[in-house]
Amino acid sequence: MRVRALRSVSLFGAVALAAVAGCGGQKGAGDDAKASARRAALVAEAWDGSAAAAAWRAGYHPMGDVVQLPRGGLRSRAEEEALRDHAVVLRGTLPGAGPKNGRVTWAGGRSVTRPMVGAAESYEALAGGRADGKPHLTVTGAKAGRMTVATSRGPAVVPAWLFSLEGYADPLKRSAVTASPLPRPPIGWSRGVPGLPLARVVRIAADGRSVTVIALDGARDDGPVVTVLETAGSVVLSGAVENPEHGDRTKRARLRQVTVKLARPVGDRVVLDAHTGRPIPCEPAYGPSPSRS
Repeated sequence: MRVRALRSVSLFGAVALAAVAGCGGQKGAGDDAKASARRAALVAEAWDGSAAAAAWRAGYHPMGDVVQLPRGGLRSRAEEEALRDHAVVLRGTLPGAGPKNGRVTWAGGRSVTRPMVGAAESYEALAGGRADGKPHLTVTGAKAGRMTVATSRGPAVVPAWLFSLEGYADPLKRSAVTASPLPRPPIGWSRGVPGLPLARVVRIAADGRSVTVIALDGARDDGPVVTVLETAGSVVLSGAVENPEHGDRTKRARLRQVTVKLARPVGDRVVLDAHTGRPIPCEPAYGPSPSRS
């Protein structure tokens, strides 16, 4: 398991999650680990072979960036930060709404039809940040096209808006179809199990053998720990912190990228959070799918 610090955040937003999921307690570390393992097994048992799992496999669930940079990437780190900060401005016109639905296609001809978002809505998801006096990207127009997106069922070709950028020969692409709704989980939140839910998936390795998630830990504990339970139908991740009894007197926390190695590729297995019993949302560098923007 590899851990990388990102930044500090207020703990106030995490307090409610900690209260629901449990965050330490009077039991020893061995008891905590056993409780966490039991919870992961219950989540896997509830999902494997369930209607929710079947709905997940039948849908379109992006598991990678729905934004594709121009060939060769952006020209500078400042422009990369501008895109992450939504410092994007429009100097031109955008097409109309376009068709209401678009087809998502996988290898072998499998496909699903999903509602589409128009060029204006797609642009608004990229923009909205402050660009005055700061490095920014300028959109000069857009046209309909297609792109490849990593999904829970493997790479898929999807309709996209191709945005022309000032100073770039190649467009910036953004998926134009909405993700399928997440299925209703067959199991509820945990009660009294130590640890915290995981915030999101940021990356699944190209070979599917590792998953990088965002975990939260206090500024005075010994860092986050993410354990994994793999079954034929699911990958259940459990988030916790080492030595939570150290406390967090600063009321600050750190977001951490934690990479978990798997015994075999994720494939079409659903990646679940043990504490919530739900699929862990995927929010890569340049934003989630259009329906979750």
